[in-house]
Amino acid sequence: MLAEKVKQSYQTWLSQATADQDLIKELKEIVGQEDLVNDAFYRDLAFGTGGLRGVIGAGTNRMNVYTVAKASQGLADYVNKEFALADRKIAISRDSRHKSDLFAKVAAAVFATNGIQVYIYHDIMPTPTLSFAVRQLKCAAGIMITASHNPSKYNGYKVYGADGCQITTEVASQILSEIEKLDIFNDIKQEDYQAAKNAGKIQYTPESVYDNFVTAVKNESLLGDVQVNKDVAIVYSPLNGTGLKPVTRVLKESGYTNIAVVKEQEQPDGDFPTCPYPNPEIKQAMSLGMKYAEEKQADLLLANDPDCDRVGIAVRNSEGKYVLLSGNETGMLLLDYICSRRQALGRMPKNPELVKTIVTIDMAERIAANYGVKTVNLLTGFKFIGEEIGRLEKVGRENSYILGFEESYGYLTGTYVRDKDGVNGSFMICEMFAYYKSQGISLLDKLQQLYTKYGYCLNTLHSYEFDGEAGFKKMQQLMNDFRQRTNGFGGKSLVKLIDYLPGVDGLPKSNVLKFILEDNCSVVVRPSGTEPKIKTYISVSAVNSQVASDLERQIVSELIGIIQ
Repeated sequence: MLAEKVKQSYQTWLSQATADQDLIKELKEIVGQEDLVNDAFYRDLAFGTGGLRGVIGAGTNRMNVYTVAKASQGLADYVNKEFALADRKIAISRDSRHKSDLFAKVAAAVFATNGIQVYIYHDIMPTPTLSFAVRQLKCAAGIMITASHNPSKYNGYKVYGADGCQITTEVASQILSEIEKLDIFNDIKQEDYQAAKNAGKIQYTPESVYDNFVTAVKNESLLGDVQVNKDVAIVYSPLNGTGLKPVTRVLKESGYTNIAVVKEQEQPDGDFPTCPYPNPEIKQAMSLGMKYAEEKQADLLLANDPDCDRVGIAVRNSEGKYVLLSGNETGMLLLDYICSRRQALGRMPKNPELVKTIVTIDMAERIAANYGVKTVNLLTGFKFIGEEIGRLEKVGRENSYILGFEESYGYLTGTYVRDKDGVNGSFMICEMFAYYKSQGISLLDKLQQLYTKYGYCLNTLHSYEFDGEAGFKKMQQLMNDFRQRTNGFGGKSLVKLIDYLPGVDGLPKSNVLKFILEDNCSVVVRPSGTEPKIKTYISVSAVNSQVASDLERQIVSELIGIIQ
């Protein structure tokens, strides 16, 4: 039986949701299908520090022109309350997903109608260019229409503050308070997009902003006067997303011209036909690029996710086979490269900092310590790394930041943006690769050198999906069950359980549990902030990879027994 509130909401949408033909069709098609109606209307799509993210479709629990307009009206009301008239500006970008262009125009029209100047990129552009535009144009806020690496049925609405970071918990709460005051059909101020654009209320982001972004990325180079062979053969894939234009431009302008693009994944396509889950973290998304690399005998494969804030890579081993590197492995390689080159160039700042998330490999701390670099551990989410850059800036220590990275393939070597940057990551990986190749060292060789020096460490991520209302409740129950656990995992005793929900070490409250096990092992459990999933992060230190893999499998088996 449908709850009365769900029935009423559905009937209201049937009569009033007339702005998008796709919604009209879907609302009629689900008549009488209670499970589908309930899932679409049992709650409002959650708005938090990640903004909105959900399945595209009809209903309050979906991404559509109405939920986007309502969120935009709430954001507009917040900006008009908190910012002076001259500062009421919002930047917008979007990726290649279905409805991204429509959602961006809906949001722009709402902002413009509420007296806010809008700057929107003429074409699809990556998330980091949105963060950059917010700061360059001195905007009060920014939005990025994207669902990052989710499947094609998803889209999202990421909100950025004036500092170029994704919004804080406090700001998200203030915006949500404004959103919750609104009736989704009657309280939205929205004029015609084209009329607002003709009136100058909506303007294209100046091309100079994009040019300045490209320059900022190139300025991160640490080669100095060292000459390297930049004719390395690179295969690149934007995974049908936003990376093609900026990544290839940065690389070519920096001298890397031997670039082959994966044809089937070159142009924007919201269906992501060759990689249904367009995430460079997973092998399936990288498989076509690896075939290209094999055919062309390329030195390096790069791939970005659709909004180009992440980058995954594969390199050739001594047998000619291509090996995918994890986000942790690439991050450690970048960290060591950056530290060693900064020292060689005399560019290591006073009190340097590596900033990473609590689920990112602990071995990075040992590498950082070897170079006299302090490690700052923060909650999951690159916005916290961006906030740390902002904190350093406020005390005149912005230059202390040398690298931020997270295990989910996000990297940033500079402070010109406040979010992870797949353009910067791609550029710095190519530079690092070319530098070591010129010395006859492969990235796999270098990685092995690090393991020999600092000890072997294996970090893995396993996700478990829980769809719909029942899945949401199941995740809540599982987190409660984990909180009561007093045992370790994989035969490793529990040394300490850290519960981040009350707030730990000055960090914001977060529904995250970290099980510290003996012998430098750990397990982190948390619900995803953007997907209906529980994520588990396993860290195993051992004498070699075989022992680590065996222990990791044992821990995974125990986790599956609990979760499923």
